[in-house]
Amino acid sequence: MQYLWVGIGGFLGANARYVAGRFIHAHLGTAFPWGTGIVNVTGAFLIGMLFTFLTDRVVADPMWRQLVIVGFLGGYTTFSSYTWEAVGLMQDGRWLPALGYVLGSNLLGLLACFGGIWAVRAMGL
Repeated sequence: MQYLWVGIGGFLGANARYVAGRFIHAHLGTAFPWGTGIVNVTGAFLIGMLFTFLTDRVVADPMWRQLVIVGFLGGYTTFSSYTWEAVGLMQDGRWLPALGYVLGSNLLGLLACFGGIWAVRAMGL
């Protein structure tokens, strides 16, 4: 049943991202990646707000976490999960692992993207 809730949330989140991106690009243009940036920041805000609400303020059925946090926000942006995990490390006082996670995720993510570009071009695809 968990897979169903994650799937429904993911479907809704991915579509919300698509709609938000089109709306943002229609109003702010495409010269800068405003859509992705705004989606990532709003996703980070929403995961902080919703995760705290669902775990600290109310005793919610775990299904809600699967639907909203893992599914919807996972489909909306994976950046939200990344920021939540980094903040968790910081709140635990684990500053060095947090710094390593933030810098490593960004640097390795950029390098991986460049590596993917290089691989496709090297294969002549």
